[in-house]
Amino acid sequence: MYFILFIGIALLSFLVQSNLQSKFKKYSKVPVAGGLTGRDVAEKMLRDNGIYNVKVTCTPGHLTDHYNPTNGTVNLSESVYNSNSIAAAAVAAHECGHAVQHAVAYGPLKMRSALVPVVSFASQWVQWVLLAGILMIESFPQLMLAGIGLFALTTLFSFVTLPVEIDASRRAVKWLSNAGITTYDNHSMAVGALRSAAYTYVVAALGSLATLVYYILIFMGSSRDE
Repeated sequence: MYFILFIGIALLSFLVQSNLQSKFKKYSKVPVAGGLTGRDVAEKMLRDNGIYNVKVTCTPGHLTDHYNPTNGTVNLSESVYNSNSIAAAAVAAHECGHAVQHAVAYGPLKMRSALVPVVSFASQWVQWVLLAGILMIESFPQLMLAGIGLFALTTLFSFVTLPVEIDASRRAVKWLSNAGITTYDNHSMAVGALRSAAYTYVVAALGSLATLVYYILIFMGSSRDE
């Protein structure tokens, strides 16, 4: 039954990713009013929110866009940085939404940032600890339990990420409309693009939770056999 669940989540993840790629490809051909590029949109949103200590930079890759609070940068992929499309505007505004969250000390973002060093450590060791725990579950079950604890941290991080990403998209959509970047005709495209991106985080969180439950059941099954 659990393998069916994992296959279902993997299939759902594939469909969500395909839908995301399809929408961004489609909306990358629709220009925004005024011909503003992703860089222009990002810089304007930052200024409109009174943020002057964050720099907009260009980063290699496709959909590699991210906000880095450590060095105060909004990093836009080349296809977003130089494009004047609805897709580029939506992505740029979303990443600036994170900068706005940082500026106003948005609670879930603060929690997520606090978890980063712990989750980074957990991600580095969790698979090795779980593998060793499964192999030694009869003689040293505590190791498996430690692995479950580490994996639980990564799952928690996935769920804390959800409100952060959804709120950043909400801020982006609201600003794009108020600033006149999106019009009545193409506003729904920006909403659709960001919603598709949000679904990827939802699927990732559900997949992590399902995997966590799977490891817990392995541990519980071993305990019952003793």
